[in-house]
Amino acid sequence: MSDIRVTGLGKAYKIYPSQWARLAEWILPFAGKRHETHWVLQDIDFELKPGEAVGIVGSNGAGKSTLLKMMAGTVRPSRGDIQIGGRVAALLELGMGFHPEFTGRQNVIMNGQLQGLSLEEIDDLMPQIEAFAEIGEYIDLPVRTYSSGMQMRLAFSVATAQRPDVLIVDEALSVGDSYFQHKSFERIRSFRKAGTTLLIVSHDRYAIQTVCDRAILLDKGRIRMQGEPVDVLDYYNALMAEREFETVKQATLADGRISTISGTGEVSIIDAQLLGEDGKPADSVQVGEHLRLVVKVRATSEVPRLVLGFMIKDRLGHCMYGINSHRLEAPLMDVKAGEGATYTFHFDAGLGKGSYAISLSLSREDSHIDKNYEWRDNALLFHVFNHGKENFVGCNWLDARLEVVRDERESCRA
Repeated sequence: MSDIRVTGLGKAYKIYPSQWARLAEWILPFAGKRHETHWVLQDIDFELKPGEAVGIVGSNGAGKSTLLKMMAGTVRPSRGDIQIGGRVAALLELGMGFHPEFTGRQNVIMNGQLQGLSLEEIDDLMPQIEAFAEIGEYIDLPVRTYSSGMQMRLAFSVATAQRPDVLIVDEALSVGDSYFQHKSFERIRSFRKAGTTLLIVSHDRYAIQTVCDRAILLDKGRIRMQGEPVDVLDYYNALMAEREFETVKQATLADGRISTISGTGEVSIIDAQLLGEDGKPADSVQVGEHLRLVVKVRATSEVPRLVLGFMIKDRLGHCMYGINSHRLEAPLMDVKAGEGATYTFHFDAGLGKGSYAISLSLSREDSHIDKNYEWRDNALLFHVFNHGKENFVGCNWLDARLEVVRDERESCRA
């Protein structure tokens, strides 16, 4: 079984004012403690079923890497229990366990033995590891000569040379070129199909949404939220933009999706409508239909600069298209308290069949991370159907044109 169960998990470190205090506490253990206790993680509870993939997200210092190290067995928990069934492969800190003076091949042998493989098994797997890593002659050069991307290639190749029951991956995959990242995620997906349980930490929204069944948000050492990846990531993005006097709230929509609303409230969205070619509100549109997105806003405080943007996402949360008035060189300057404005975006629904959501953002600059007046995930929902267009597949309608010229064939002589 490749299930995971984490119960009441916590990790604390002792903080000493000086090395002498540490020594004194060690020599005189009954004289009272001379340290302060700093809890990195507290009260962590979750379960993973065999074959399930869960992504861990959170800001730097939230405890993500510490959690993975405890699950990989390299760090001992201060309290709680971890139960993992099956063989575990972990890819944590970049180059962890590699000796810089040894060659890549020597490090493969040492790491393979640490994973419990025999020398015969490592020898059988070596050609596969070399082929997947694609580092060429560097396999026989010292690891100190490797770039960070090459170290990641070799580390991932060794860790996944055999399909593990449980695969634990930290943010190491964010290093390196996009080609190998795609190649690595394809291997991870193939492991998942074969039944491997996956626990992954990544800041890559696309990776979490496409690979994972569920996501867990860590905030200040505790679980803040867990659920569908799209909902958790939307809430996480709202928290990242959070500033003083800013609120974050969520509401469940009619179709079950969760809408996250955050912002300072200095400018608010009063009304938003998606209008079809007939000028009426559109919850169902045809492929290629001309649409208008009309958004009315009003300022409650004076703001120096105002930018409105929208993003269209599919049902899995993947971004199909996004634009804002900053990128269109149309920001509003020196907006007064009580002043309102109406934005109208014109575009064609060049989308594939399916359900989509529109998120709206009111900010000062190009990103709501700088200054978030209001951010609304899933502000509007609509469905695209295909009536009268070619029977294409995919997320986008590109209105492809085709020309075929057939070569003239020489007539056959009798």
